[in-house]
Amino acid sequence: MSQNLEDFSPVKLKNKKLQKGAAVASVAIVIVLIFGSGWAFGKGNITLSGLKNGNLAANTSSSLNYASVNDLYNQLKDNYDGTLDNTKVLDGLKSGLSSSAGDPYTEYFNAKDSKAFQDQLDGNFEGIGAELGTDSNKNVQIISPIAGSPAEKAGLQPKDIIAKIDGKSTEGLTVDAAVGLIRGKAGTDVKLELVRAGALVDVTITRAQITVPSVTWKEDGTIGILTVSRFGEDTPSLVAKAATEFSDKKVTGIVLDLRSDPGGLLDAAVKLSSQWLDEGKTVLLEKRGGKVEHTYTALGNPSFKGIKTVALINAGSASASEITAGALHDNKAATLMGVKSYGKGSVQQVLTLAGGGTLKVTIARWYTPNDINIDKQGISPDKEVKQADEDAKNGVDTQLQAALNNLR
Repeated sequence: MSQNLEDFSPVKLKNKKLQKGAAVASVAIVIVLIFGSGWAFGKGNITLSGLKNGNLAANTSSSLNYASVNDLYNQLKDNYDGTLDNTKVLDGLKSGLSSSAGDPYTEYFNAKDSKAFQDQLDGNFEGIGAELGTDSNKNVQIISPIAGSPAEKAGLQPKDIIAKIDGKSTEGLTVDAAVGLIRGKAGTDVKLELVRAGALVDVTITRAQITVPSVTWKEDGTIGILTVSRFGEDTPSLVAKAATEFSDKKVTGIVLDLRSDPGGLLDAAVKLSSQWLDEGKTVLLEKRGGKVEHTYTALGNPSFKGIKTVALINAGSASASEITAGALHDNKAATLMGVKSYGKGSVQQVLTLAGGGTLKVTIARWYTPNDINIDKQGISPDKEVKQADEDAKNGVDTQLQAALNNLR
């Protein structure tokens, strides 16, 4: 199972190990948290140094009182009929602390899950190949299946609600917990009970090793079709290769396919948008507390400037893909076609903790160049084109065909 890209994108990577060359200037919905010997929230006002001699040591200048946590730990230690694993105890404390924010996109990952997180950014994982999120009722739902994945082949659709995983109800489960249940070794099966349009649908999917390049491209006559399935480390270099090929073949129009793209790295979204926009043009605004903290602008040398472009979006287009769609639309560099996008307008930052764990935390909200926040609203296309189920079953891509017709 993919480590739900939508759930952490667009993302800023703070430490060099996680960056792997990604610019720290990646768009963020979350502002930097400072970590000392333990945890620090906000601007370093709170530090939890961990359990010491059975107690939770605290060093804080705030009014928070950890006596009840100490009491709970001591009661658990003294009365539990079993052996406590202090590593798991600390992981539980950290998970609870991050989830107390009440934000589905703020999460703690232990060392194992942190590796899975990085694998997902790199496009390598074992699972079914689907991104998860939550709806307004906190139900775990499919954001989008990855193209060519077992999830797509099994017919999973954006906004399918996952009611059960191998017979276990998802009620009350976090997205991360659901991911943990669905993820597994290649070749093994997972059974999902889905709610789709009010009906129950049972699906059994065989997990696989999945390596997905973030960008693919081809030509249809003189029109270039650029498909971005996620925003990863390889996105800028692959787009540059596509730009060279499109130039060599003298394409006269471009379809930028952002459908079912759950997002990824902010830096990649800025660089992709820059292929159409002059240096200095606004790509997005990052706001914290309603105030603009940073304005991200195009980098210059736009390979696709002036080439008529249609950007395709759908309900699975989220976060970084919405940033790109909004930037091109507001700068009048592309026409949007398809259906309304997912609607994720927050930015996360990934911070490394002692022991190999990481915190993914929402630090800010992003707005389009025209100062529009699409969070929970989505971006509406200039021209709505729905994909009929019957056409999809017959392999007819109604939306792509409409985009090609528009460019011709």
